Amino acid sequence: MVQNPILEIAFCVFFRPNVGMKELHSIMHVEDDPDIRQIARMSLELVGGFEVAQFESGPAVLEQAASLRPDMVLLDVMMSGMDGEETYARLRQIDGYATVPIVFLTAKASRVDFDRLRVLGAADVILKPFDPMTLPEQIREIWARVAG
Repeated sequence: MVQNPILEIAFCVFFRPNVGMKELHSIMHVEDDPDIRQIARMSLELVGGFEVAQFESGPAVLEQAASLRPDMVLLDVMMSGMDGEETYARLRQIDGYATVPIVFLTAKASRVDFDRLRVLGAADVILKPFDPMTLPEQIREIWARVAG
């Protein structure tokens, strides 16, 4: 235990910056590619230790979203039928989703695409293909930035 109050404050600031921050537990993942869904689930659950609810389309997630309260949403940009941007806009209209961080996953690597998604309100954008071993850490870094 630190006896000096100034050192104790410094310790808290530098070594426990996330004290009081809600811990990330549950992630909603929307992806139309079944292989990517499976890889993401294994990454997020086995490597990251997260609870994961997955959906194969925008309409599928919108049917269930009101009954779920994820801490964060991972949303594919290019999906058949309803794309990620439309799904994003419709999720934001559901009670309780106005402030849930939504992170887009995309294979489009242009700066213009990334900037457009951030202007839309995305917490961040992760490029596909992602590394399944580091995806949970990327998610935690985004969480620390937006929830801290």
